[in-house]
Parts: sequence; structure tokens; C-alpha cells
Amino acid sequence: MRTDLIRKTALTAAGLAATAGGIAGPALAAHAAPTHQGTTASVQTDRKSSHGERELNVRYQAQPNFYYCGPAATRNALSVQGKDIDVDAMAKEMGTTEDGTNSINDITPVLNKETGKKNAYRSVEIRDSKADRKQTDKLRTDIVRTIDDGRAVVANIAGTTTDTDGTTHSFEGGHYISVVGYTNGGNTVTIADSANPDQASYRISVDNLADWIATRGYSAAS
Repeated sequence: MRTDLIRKTALTAAGLAATAGGIAGPALAAHAAPTHQGTTASVQTDRKSSHGERELNVRYQAQPNFYYCGPAATRNALSVQGKDIDVDAMAKEMGTTEDGTNSINDITPVLNKETGKKNAYRSVEIRDSKADRKQTDKLRTDIVRTIDDGRAVVANIAGTTTDTDGTTHSFEGGHYISVVGYTNGGNTVTIADSANPDQASYRISVDNLADWIATRGYSAAS
């Protein structure tokens, strides 16, 4: 069944299982059981080089329940700007329910508000079931521009992908993540993932990320 930018991040059967029994492998990682609420840890240090790479300093916090990935990803993204906003307040602003956060269009206004600029961020949709070269190139450009401006990207993803270490990340019901760094001129990107603090940070190719976002969208610098 097609999901798109305006479709909710669904509460799947996996999510129901996660609430009953916690995390049981990658397929349930999108619906992490409450964990480490209020605890922050630095994922990486802000650094920039002349070799086409940059990593932002993230004050990471795991999501406190299976449906707060939208507020948690936004909170982690804003932490690179030195901001620490309560996820419950964000969830209220985004209209988050146990069905999740409706779309990236509910995240972008919060990013703009907390960044302090009306048009700091904009929503970008990848409508197709698989990203084409033009969409992937745009995503790469948007990520590099946003991170070079000292801000993180928030993306609404769905499905399964593999990171650069060969680890699989599966969120069939949908999920939100933060993109907080890039290397190799943006061909590889660093993810801050609120679902599982044991996999708080990992890297994936921008091609895999574009396909992961496909049918949904992301919020990046205008």
C-alpha cells in the first residue's frame, strides 16, 4: 500500500508487539519501548574539514515511547543548535498521537519556530516509490547545505535499508530520523536515530537514504 507525504506513520502490528514486549530485533526498532527519557548523550562532536565532510554535535535523546519518533527526531535535530525542547511540548504542537506524526509538514513549522526564522526550513517530497537520480542529487545538496549552515535535516522514512557497516534498519510502519553529518561530499550521511539508543548513530549512503525517504519527505534548509 502506497504511503506518501501526507499519510500518517502507522502503528503497525510490530509496534503493538513492541509495546507488549520491548525491542525484539531490527523489525521492531521503529517502535522502541520507553527508554532513557530525559537522558542525553553526545553522538558526535561538531567538526568541519576541507575534505567534504562535517559532523554536528548532537545531544542525543531516545524516544520515550513507540510513537514519539517525530518529536524525538526534531528534538535531536534542534539540539545541534544548542536547543533543548521538551518532546511532550513538541508532540502537542505536531498533533502527534499513538498513530504517530502525520507528515513532515507537521515537523517543518516546529523547526522554523524553534530555529527562530519563519522560512529556515522547507518540506521536500520524494513522491515516487524509488528516488531517481535528480531527487537523490537534490537530497545530497540539501543535506550538505543544511549541515554547513549548522542545522540538521529531519526525514520521514519507511521500509528497510542497510548502513555502511552492513547493519539492517527496518521501519515498515514508518519512522522519523535526523541527518546530522556527511562525508565524501555528501555521498555518505550520518543518522541520529531515536528508536534504539544502542544504534543511536550510524552512516548510510545518500542513495539508500533517498530510497528510504521515497513516498514521504524531509525537512531541510530553504
